[in-house]
Amino acid sequence: MSAWSKNIGTHALLLLVAVIWGSTWSVGRFLSYGLDEESRASLEPATAAWLRYAVAVIVFSAWCYFSRGENKTRMLPPDSLSWKYTIWLGLLGTMIYQLLFMHGMRWTAAGDASLIIPINPVFTVLLAAPMLGQRVSGRMALGLLIGMSGVAAVVGWSPNTGIPFEHRLIGDLMIIGAALAWAATSNLTKIMLGEDKGTVIEIVVWYSIVGWLMLTPWMVIELYQSGIPHPNDIELLSIAYLGVFSTVLSYVWFVRGIDRIGPTAAASYVFLVPVFGVLSGWALLGENIGASMGVGFVLIVIGVREVQKESEKLEG
Repeated sequence: MSAWSKNIGTHALLLLVAVIWGSTWSVGRFLSYGLDEESRASLEPATAAWLRYAVAVIVFSAWCYFSRGENKTRMLPPDSLSWKYTIWLGLLGTMIYQLLFMHGMRWTAAGDASLIIPINPVFTVLLAAPMLGQRVSGRMALGLLIGMSGVAAVVGWSPNTGIPFEHRLIGDLMIIGAALAWAATSNLTKIMLGEDKGTVIEIVVWYSIVGWLMLTPWMVIELYQSGIPHPNDIELLSIAYLGVFSTVLSYVWFVRGIDRIGPTAAASYVFLVPVFGVLSGWALLGENIGASMGVGFVLIVIGVREVQKESEKLEG
């Protein structure tokens, strides 16, 4: 029996993770904007993000409580240095990322945003220069140029012309900012793992809790300005979906996939996320699909692979 056949369950789970993460963009667009001008969302962006992480924190807390033995997950960082890293991770990986994500989805199309976010690995490698002391080569710079040309194709020639260009530009710039925030989060997580400050799941739990608390003032400001929202059942189900499946279970399944088939094979499924992002935007929100999306996606993947291969060569 081949290795792939032996791990077919893991591959199926990783495919499900790609579907869930891809649909996150459509659900985020629905919560931030609504279906159309006539059925606008009742929740403000920070409030929706806060509710999402309230659900995630409850699930993570239950996870920590019921975990036992070697799999016991600590709910809080064990020392002052871990707390320092966790505060920065909560700021970048939860608060800033979620604010940029939810506000960005109010302005741009779900399919467009899902195609832009794969540029994140390029930013991760480039930010590793100041954060981890990794050298940036000319080939990495070329990869960045190719990847950003793909982003430009998505932004400049989007088929979703029902959204004004200036609106899409604002939203897409916010999504690029979110990708930068997540890239910094990835490098900080790598530093914590290298210093043996916790497991991947523990680190995610810690900065999810801290970041949720950091989102609270933004949520309070929105409630003061707009009043108490009255989300409908679909919006509440969407929040639960993002909190339970997109934030907790998918991440746990992805880490499990890395353990079973290795990081390279597991990471290959991440490239399916924008595909499902575009498809979910079309199926759930009625967004358009155009050739520019395919061109942009191919350029982004080529740029990312160039940067990743050069990074692996330098690390080796």
